[in-house]
Amino acid sequence: MRAGKGRIVELILEDGQRLALIACPPTLIPAAGQYLLVGDDDSDSPLPVPLFYTDSAPDSFLAAPPIPDSWNPGQELALRGPLGRGFDLPSSARKVALVAFDDSLARLRGLIKPSLRQGAAVVVVSDFESDHLPDEVEAQPLSALEEIMAWADYAAFDAARVNLIKLRERLGMLKQAGVTREAEILVRTPVPCGGVAECGVCAVNVKSGWKMGCKDGPVFNWNELGL
Repeated sequence: MRAGKGRIVELILEDGQRLALIACPPTLIPAAGQYLLVGDDDSDSPLPVPLFYTDSAPDSFLAAPPIPDSWNPGQELALRGPLGRGFDLPSSARKVALVAFDDSLARLRGLIKPSLRQGAAVVVVSDFESDHLPDEVEAQPLSALEEIMAWADYAAFDAARVNLIKLRERLGMLKQAGVTREAEILVRTPVPCGGVAECGVCAVNVKSGWKMGCKDGPVFNWNELGL
């Protein structure tokens, strides 16, 4: 874990949400699924802001929403990270499904370019609009989840902790049918301490007990979650 300074280069509106282009040292740029904690004296929130990676740019990265309303271009930020466990895209994956279960695709977009670079077909599954997808990427609604999961050899999910039960119910039918896939899930949960205090606010219930989303996650293997 490192600490350093970053600067807001630009605020971008995409899919109806604000994203932030952050310039910072390359060692502070998180991988897909990892996050940074950002101290901001101008924010109304007393807690640090978690920022997730959505895309890369020269000497900077594009941070996924939500972005604080108080942020403006040129503003300096105190950054700490990268933190947590990110996605581990298998080099053997040739059919990749990116499933935004209950929010935008933003935190999964970072997997599109590496998937295409290794020759994989990519399908995004979401009921939220996704602008500016590469022409090679197919988009499907959440109603097609079971069909896409039967096709994919690797799947990456984004889901809020409170919706894991709903996700288990959806995927349970596939499990009963004998469909198994290599899959990982970014569990969205509060991560205020970034693994320093072990406060337990981010705790995720896994098959072996409880794990901390801030450092054991936020990306978990779907077998670990009993999905």
